[in-house]
Amino acid sequence: MRVPALIATATLLALAQFAAAAAAPPAAPAPVVIKDAAGASYTGDAEAGQKKFTVCAVCHSVKQGENKIGPTLFGVVGRKAGTVAGYTYTAANKNSGLTWTAQVLADYLENPKLKIPGTKMAYAGLRKPQDRANVIAYLAKQK
Repeated sequence: MRVPALIATATLLALAQFAAAAAAPPAAPAPVVIKDAAGASYTGDAEAGQKKFTVCAVCHSVKQGENKIGPTLFGVVGRKAGTVAGYTYTAANKNSGLTWTAQVLADYLENPKLKIPGTKMAYAGLRKPQDRANVIAYLAKQK
């Protein structure tokens, strides 16, 4: 009689732990922090980045599978450069060997043609590091 009671108690304990884990709020994503050329750090604000992204939205979408003049930026943070299906990249971009970490994106967005000579991205760049951090924080949420 003692074994069934022990099993029932263990089952109830496991269910309680599962329910507590399911009710817990999801962990907040890590903040996006980039550095400028001088080494100063900037923490991104996704809401401000969404507003600034309107400049990017002329050529890019954040919807999965929706390429425009430029490739979709859905899931861009952490993705290897030149790999969006259905988009025609330059050889420079495809062969860059880059992975779009927050810092690599920050360096690229400052001056795309300097970071990847031969890219077809015509945009001159986001000069303010805080703007870059904000846009990247917004992009990091698009997955």
